Amino acid sequence: MVEIMHSNILELFELREEALDGGGKKRIEVQHNGGKLTARERIDLLLDEGSFEELDILKVGRSATSDGDEHPGDGVITGHGTINGREVFVFSQDFTVTGGSLGEGHSQKICKIMDLAARVGSPVIGLNDSGGARIQEGVDALAAYGEIFHRNVNASGVIPQISCIMGPCAGGAVYSPSITDFVFMVEQTSYMFVTGPNVVKTVIHKDITSEDLGGAQVHARKSGVAQFVYPNDILCLRAVRQLISYLPSNNRQKAPILDLNDPPERTDPALDYLVPSNPNQSYDMNVLIYSILDGAEFLEVQPHFAGNIICGLGRMGGQTIGLVANQPAVLAGALDSNASSKAARFVRFCDAFNIPLICLVDVPGFMPGPEQEHGGIIRHGAKLLYAFIEATVPRITVIVRKAYGGAYVVMNSKHIHCDINYAWPTAEIAVMGARGATEVIFRKEIKAAADPDALLSEKMENYRKHFMNPFLAAKRGYIDDVIFPRDTRHRLIRTLQFLENKKSSRPDRKHGNIPL
Repeated sequence: MVEIMHSNILELFELREEALDGGGKKRIEVQHNGGKLTARERIDLLLDEGSFEELDILKVGRSATSDGDEHPGDGVITGHGTINGREVFVFSQDFTVTGGSLGEGHSQKICKIMDLAARVGSPVIGLNDSGGARIQEGVDALAAYGEIFHRNVNASGVIPQISCIMGPCAGGAVYSPSITDFVFMVEQTSYMFVTGPNVVKTVIHKDITSEDLGGAQVHARKSGVAQFVYPNDILCLRAVRQLISYLPSNNRQKAPILDLNDPPERTDPALDYLVPSNPNQSYDMNVLIYSILDGAEFLEVQPHFAGNIICGLGRMGGQTIGLVANQPAVLAGALDSNASSKAARFVRFCDAFNIPLICLVDVPGFMPGPEQEHGGIIRHGAKLLYAFIEATVPRITVIVRKAYGGAYVVMNSKHIHCDINYAWPTAEIAVMGARGATEVIFRKEIKAAADPDALLSEKMENYRKHFMNPFLAAKRGYIDDVIFPRDTRHRLIRTLQFLENKKSSRPDRKHGNIPL
């Protein structure tokens, strides 16, 4: 009996050593030469030191791999550990083992930790580096993807799901990351596409590289698939740790409080001069954002996509908040299709995970033109409207300058039941800008005038004075208070405090039908 026990211990030792060795030194060397870390190195960087507990290290696939051998772990490392002391579940595909290809056993390992994560209420982080479906397993590999997709959808809005694309991700494999809440990519070493360059060349006779077809910059700037892009694996994984620090572990919790020793009553007199006197002159909304947030710390989401709107996570009074702000320095802050979809997705994420929303408004309207209309700006704009109305978390708006037309209503106005709406004295709330309104209202007078330009200027100034200040909206109760810009941080923190226990219910229904 002792000999059997000793033999089993030796066998366990050998099997674990084989699994820890991955695809062997030569393949690990190739991974490093390609500018990539190994699957285990990535886990070590992501998690707190010594916290990783691996599951299924000895699991092998039911079918033989391409070389006819069984590989312990089946090309993916799974388990759980901590980030800043908080439990997370992680899977890391190992490209050195069968190219990280996904088969039945590989999928079962991922599904197991996803089930556990949902059961205990902890985030799931996927480190993707895979050659795709394991062809040798045929339809079993396709079924394996379907099992993962099913769990992605069921966990959506229940636990945070984060995907890091750290190598190839092609074909059906791209759909799991796209369902998750946030997608990170690494420049030069990662790509995502449904059909690769060879298929593109065969079908539409166009030569294109993997990087140009689905590289990190493509998805960060053009498609909007990736929320974050970093130059290497190390910076990418550090950013994931930072993101986790802002989030609750599940939809039943609130985000952790982190005191950065930034006084809530702090004021910033420079904000009194932020908005230019010329209404057509731009400024950088980031100045206001970094001024009001704790420690001037802000994690912007999709910074390279739809720059006319800013979305991101910060803290006020130690509490995580989701911030949505128009950016007058890009397209004058107008809403277009991409900006509307970007903000709508972010708003829905914050609402799902109990993160209060703060909206900073300077919007001249929706972007005009046939390109936007034909591209479905009505549908995309309706997504943002739907997302704000659907949200039950505390919602606060500050109108900084322009708030015109339908865009004023969409940007978390009182009329769609925002909790508290503030305005700066520089706010301009109207159906349209002074020039457009004056040309419509006084069209005949201006046309008949001896000096049309002078009369137009006079009427515009009169319109601004009487109809484009925040005081009229305040008199109607559509603005709860007109505040001094320097006091914005203090007022927002106090408002967050009294809204902390807000209760809001939705109609009894299966789900709404957002205009996707």
